[in-house]
Amino acid sequence: MIIGDDWLTKTMVINTISRNEKLRAQMDATLNSDNLFSTILNQLLIQQEKQNQKTIEATPIMNNILPMDSIEYRSISQNDSLRYQPVSPEKLNHQLKGKLAGMGGVFVQAGQRYNINPALLAAIAIHETGNGKSRAAMVKNNVAGMMGPNGLKHYQSVEESIMDMARNLSKNYLDKGLNTISKIGGKYAPIGAKNDPTGLNNHWVSGVNRFFHQFKV
Repeated sequence: MIIGDDWLTKTMVINTISRNEKLRAQMDATLNSDNLFSTILNQLLIQQEKQNQKTIEATPIMNNILPMDSIEYRSISQNDSLRYQPVSPEKLNHQLKGKLAGMGGVFVQAGQRYNINPALLAAIAIHETGNGKSRAAMVKNNVAGMMGPNGLKHYQSVEESIMDMARNLSKNYLDKGLNTISKIGGKYAPIGAKNDPTGLNNHWVSGVNRFFHQFKV
């Protein structure tokens, strides 16, 4: 009886130990699974945090990018095109006639000196003189309609007239913010002016624009 009880006790102890080992194994597996899950979750959170940081850093850069239409308009704005831009004297001479013939180089020099587009100077001279054929151009070498105290100015040469026109336009027009042909025309050849009884100033802006764009083709 004592032996039987001892055997039963041993059997119960062995079974208990066996169950405890299985339970320990299950717990270890559960812990390992939890640790794996925690590790993966931490890695995902770290990656997400890095991605959010990159987005935040990139946002100010994107906000500073100008819209494409703004860039495009700025690059072709007439406000900039009236300042000096290289123009071939030969291209100007191809259009210049009468007293203006061969003056392409002078228009370029005047444009460089006073930072004004030579094509604008030539366009105004063509319009003002009927392309070098006006009485003012033929008699007074005045190719820009420049006025003085006693009416139309008299110049010693056409070159002098071109230089004076460039100086006047740069200083009294472009530097004052009159940086389009339309704005220049409002002051240079105002509609209804007393010295324009036949209304030629009505066509000043359209005429200068036409000649100006011919040089740009």
